[in-house]
Amino acid sequence: MRSRERSVAQQILLLQLLTVLLVVVVAMVLAYLDARGDQRESARVRSVDIAEAVADAPDVVDALDDPDPAAEIQPFAERVRRDTGTDFVVVMGLDRTRFSHPDPEQIGQPFIGDLGDAPAGRVFTQEYAGTLGPSMRAVVPVRDGDEVVALAAVGITLDRIDRQLEGRLLPIGLAAAGVLALGGLGAWLISRRLRRQTHGLGAAEITRMYEYYDSVLHAVREGLLLVDTGGRVQLVNDEAQRLLGTGPDAVGRRVTELGLPDDLGDTLLVGTAGPDEIRLVGDRVLLVNQADAHWEGRAVGSVVTLRDHTELQEVSGELDTVRGLAETLRAQNHEAANRLHTVVSLIELGRVDDAVVFATEELESAQLLTDTLVGSVEEPVVAAVLLGKSAQASERGIDLVIDEGTRVSGLMVEPRDVVTIIGNLLDNAFDAVAESERRRVHVSVVADAHSLHVAVGDSGPGLPEGVAEQVFRRGWSTKRGEGGVGRGLGLALVGQVVRRYGGRIEAGASDLGGAQFVVHVESGG
Repeated sequence: MRSRERSVAQQILLLQLLTVLLVVVVAMVLAYLDARGDQRESARVRSVDIAEAVADAPDVVDALDDPDPAAEIQPFAERVRRDTGTDFVVVMGLDRTRFSHPDPEQIGQPFIGDLGDAPAGRVFTQEYAGTLGPSMRAVVPVRDGDEVVALAAVGITLDRIDRQLEGRLLPIGLAAAGVLALGGLGAWLISRRLRRQTHGLGAAEITRMYEYYDSVLHAVREGLLLVDTGGRVQLVNDEAQRLLGTGPDAVGRRVTELGLPDDLGDTLLVGTAGPDEIRLVGDRVLLVNQADAHWEGRAVGSVVTLRDHTELQEVSGELDTVRGLAETLRAQNHEAANRLHTVVSLIELGRVDDAVVFATEELESAQLLTDTLVGSVEEPVVAAVLLGKSAQASERGIDLVIDEGTRVSGLMVEPRDVVTIIGNLLDNAFDAVAESERRRVHVSVVADAHSLHVAVGDSGPGLPEGVAEQVFRRGWSTKRGEGGVGRGLGLALVGQVVRRYGGRIEAGASDLGGAQFVVHVESGG
């Protein structure tokens, strides 16, 4: 079985530790080299200062005139060497003959090393390996007046310089250890936070999850929206962008900033959307589902799925109209059978004249409405809707009056949209007068290839004041005790269809005493 790869947090921790270690090592090396350079420069300056002090000493100049200069110069040079902590103080003649040296056997021997331009009266320094080993030395002229009569050399061995440097390495090492500890602690804290955020996953696992996640988001045919606990959108796929009319910039914004209808935005924000809840967004009817999202027992927000229900809702509206028409026809068939039995019974009783009168009266009443609609309404869909609603009104005890000026010579909108407009407005009017003593509804339809005008008025209680702009919102209804899913959708669907064609819909008072809704659509908006 393949061992599980290191998590991203572990990899980052190792990289950070290696980086911190590398930085600390490089810093220590640089600090050491800098301290070493400072120490050698300090040794050079000390050597020059001490050499100049020896060269300026009167005892040295006076001793040079003695037959044995070393007798006076050697004790003096050794005292200076011990007092200053240097490794050698050598006074020599211009021919390099030593008059002093820490090793008495070297007195009288030639000085080893370069003299530079010291015999010419200048200060000369160099790093050179002499009889005592590598050293930092300075050679200065000894003057008697303006004449250079001898040379003084002072040196500090590199071993002594390095031993003095060791004392400065301890603070550098402690500082490096402190930086390493702080860097390691910081790396561990970052790794711990990263491990929580990545859930301990490895880089390959995260890559694989992202690839699958991105593929699924683009391929799924449902809109998907993820909202965090702060009400901000954390994910929106292509279908959700299309349905809600947003762009990829929706990610990171609050739900209330997406330009959604207030009721939908507020619902998604508080997470109260029920299962398969119908909502209107622009010209679309959406089926909204929302569920809480959890990770390891912790609430992280909610998942919202969206399905386009527009066409299905329109077809459902047409189906409801057809079903209502079928039920009306079934009831009329039952009523016609009763009337036929009555006619037959009258004939059997020998009252033929009464049977003829009874039959023709019923036929004339039904035929009159049909002939009127067929003569003025050329579109069969509109005629069928009006006939069906007339029969439905008759069954419910409602007096449906079709205006004499109703004329339909063509349609500039889709037939199904006409069914949505007329059917929902009449259904709304029927519901409005259902509990009124006077049940009357008036409808007028005038349409041609360039315009559509529909007016529906009722004798119901009318609209409350100040709600004319709210009646076309999803969920608005004057009916009580019927707060189920889909309540208040009819007028919202009418408003949706009218807006789609660039028309207008107005709500006001009817001459019958109730509410009146007027729809007007023209070609070209």
